[in-house]
Amino acid sequence: MKKSILLLFIVLIPVLATAQTAEDYFDKGYTKLEQGDDGGALKDFNNAIELNPKYVDAYINRSHAKGNLSDFKGAIQDYNKAIELDPTYDYTYYLRGLIKGNLGDFKGAIQDYNKAIELNPNYAFAYTDRGIAKGALGDYRGAIQDFNKAIELNPNAAAYYNRGRAQLQLDQKDSGCLDISKAGEMGYSKAYDAIKKFCQ
Repeated sequence: MKKSILLLFIVLIPVLATAQTAEDYFDKGYTKLEQGDDGGALKDFNNAIELNPKYVDAYINRSHAKGNLSDFKGAIQDYNKAIELDPTYDYTYYLRGLIKGNLGDFKGAIQDYNKAIELNPNYAFAYTDRGIAKGALGDYRGAIQDFNKAIELNPNAAAYYNRGRAQLQLDQKDSGCLDISKAGEMGYSKAYDAIKKFCQ
């Protein structure tokens, strides 16, 4: 009897040692995502979610992998699930807004940025990207207000560049070119092409 118990224990040790947790799969997937192995990351996040269907970060990072693989519908579905599990996480609304904006759903993107800002009023990048979405819909004054707020919270080249482009749309050439030049000084490569095209 003792021998059979010992044998069972010895057989179980390798099985237990190789069993991976949802966190193990998540960590592997995250590393692969950072290395650009989106397909491998996707498989690991699938495994993490299979083991823990309420793993919010796994859904969010699986969304990244799906987005990188051009599965935008799948990415939005994962963001929806992450929001269902944790509706208080501002970052998830922001990320879903980015995907919607990339798909041309600027009104839907604005709704998500609104929610991200409601949850975190100091979310500078949400203001920047909401401004971009407003500009895409022709609301240049609303866009400028958002870029102003983004620059107030966290001066960044994208906000200066896009505020400059919005000002040019309103025939505010001097201030627009000044902002685009500022973006160029901050390392925004698109700025110099815009200066040649609009500010010479």
